[in-house]
Amino acid sequence: MSETTSRVLQLLGLLQSRRVWGGEELAERLGVTGRSVRRDVERLRDLGYPVHASKGHGGGYQLGAGAALPPLLLDPDEAVAVAVCLRVAAGGSVAGVGESALRALTKLDQVMPSRLRSQVAAVHDATTTLTPGQTDELVDPDVLMTLARASRDHEHVAAGYVDRAGATTDRRLEPYQLVTTGRRWYLLCFDRDRDDWRSLRLDRMSDVTARGTTFRPREAPDAAEYVRRAITASPYRYVARVRYAASKDEVAQCFSDTSAQIEADGPHACVVTAGADDPERMVPWLAMPGVEFEVLEPPEVAAAVRTVAERLLRAAR
Repeated sequence: MSETTSRVLQLLGLLQSRRVWGGEELAERLGVTGRSVRRDVERLRDLGYPVHASKGHGGGYQLGAGAALPPLLLDPDEAVAVAVCLRVAAGGSVAGVGESALRALTKLDQVMPSRLRSQVAAVHDATTTLTPGQTDELVDPDVLMTLARASRDHEHVAAGYVDRAGATTDRRLEPYQLVTTGRRWYLLCFDRDRDDWRSLRLDRMSDVTARGTTFRPREAPDAAEYVRRAITASPYRYVARVRYAASKDEVAQCFSDTSAQIEADGPHACVVTAGADDPERMVPWLAMPGVEFEVLEPPEVAAAVRTVAERLLRAAR
């Protein structure tokens, strides 16, 4: 790295560390003349950094906000702090934050020295976060980052997977996209051994390893829709289709995106698809207050509605 480039980066770091710097202060810190400082400021401006200058008492150089976020220079302590916070955010339940945090964490981890990675891991391992609604299905941040990088770079992945029946299998995967529901993380991938698309829960994956070889991307299904369909129907023994005498928007207020699929059936009706292992447990969930509904299929769910209705009538008498 040339002396000038190194000095410009050092100047950028100083401007990011404090709100205002006097010209003489910067010259003294950098070991150059005031004229050199002015030249380096112009170089930063040419790179897109909005550096403002003001004269008089209390004036100096100040890094302003631009139209786009330029690269930030972080010292080792700052990098560790940011990475730890991003790890916590990536596993959190705030809508939209998890995926953004994971993308940022992946970029930071790619350029972070190994000694700093070990510090981040040590802090994270020694920290317990109490989150409202937290589940036991925790995902290792290293698994998240490995799959995020592999999805971005189209890299083959090998992993162990435990299905809902408890059986463990080895998978050879082509990862495409990570999807979070706020409670769980899923991977949309192409399973090379099964020659088909799969939606896999990250908390059930183990020994996730990027193989170092790349694949040519296939035409993939919409990741969010594929995962939504998989988690609302396919894992369950019974999949019900229920028609409601209310608009899709009205019914959508009573179901989450991860619990049901809702399709409009005209302006004043819709059809909901949802799954469960016990038909009778579905009935209270399907019975929306004040809305007429009809079970289209399967017959086991329709029979469960009758059974529960008769039980409630006996209780009322």
